[in-house]
Order: sequence, then C-alpha cells, then structure tokens
Amino acid sequence: KLPLTVEEIMNFGESNRELFIKSSTYSIIPITVTEMGLTISWIFSSDPKSISFSVVYQESEDTPLDQCKVLIPMTRCNSHKETIRGQVKVRNSGIYTLIFDNTFSRFISKRVFYHLAIERPVIYDGSDFP
Repeated sequence: KLPLTVEEIMNFGESNRELFIKSSTYSIIPITVTEMGLTISWIFSSDPKSISFSVVYQESEDTPLDQCKVLIPMTRCNSHKETIRGQVKVRNSGIYTLIFDNTFSRFISKRVFYHLAIERPVIYDGSDFP
C-alpha cells in the first residue's frame, strides 16, 4: 500500500516510480483527493510479463469494500509489450485507488514502472480578453 496525496503526485516531476509486486500478491496506490474537477493520469509498463490493473473509488477509508465503485474493472494488461496510459476524472472527493494485481501469477514476480500526474482544469475567466 502506497498512499499518496494530490500534492505529493504534483511533486513527482517527470520521473518514473517502480513497484515490485511478488507473485500471487497485489499492490495498491490510494490517492486521497479533496477537490473536484481534477484529472488523475497514469502511464505504466511491467516487466517481465503482464499485470492486471483496476481503479476503485471509495468515499472514505471507512466505506465498506462492497460499497466502493469500480471505475475501471480489473483488466489484464500486456504492459510488458506496450505502455498503458489512462486517466480518470475526479467527480467526488474521496480515495481513488490504483490496483496492480499479480495474484494470477504463481511464480513470477513483476516490476511495474509507473508515472502519475494530476491536472487541474483550466478555468477561463476572460481576463485576457481585450
């Protein structure tokens, strides 16, 4: 579990991070978001083989798992062959959790190289209008 805040992700810069996920386990990256309208973006690849990926939304840490919303269902990604990109728009404050799942692999541990970004919406106020 690697909890992150919006501010921490904004300070990531351009660097990639690395997760080591043992065989038959999974890693989660919960991102706590308090402002609406943001976009959470990710790019990842895995080595040596595929990894499963999902995004889940939880109102708060106390929300029972059966009441969490699956925003992106668990999908097996050929991220060892191509870079996977995606994003989710923040509609409600809460915890957006990225799940990297290697439970299907009985013997092979994986390394996931990932980059996260947060974008704030551009709000046009007309101030540059002559």
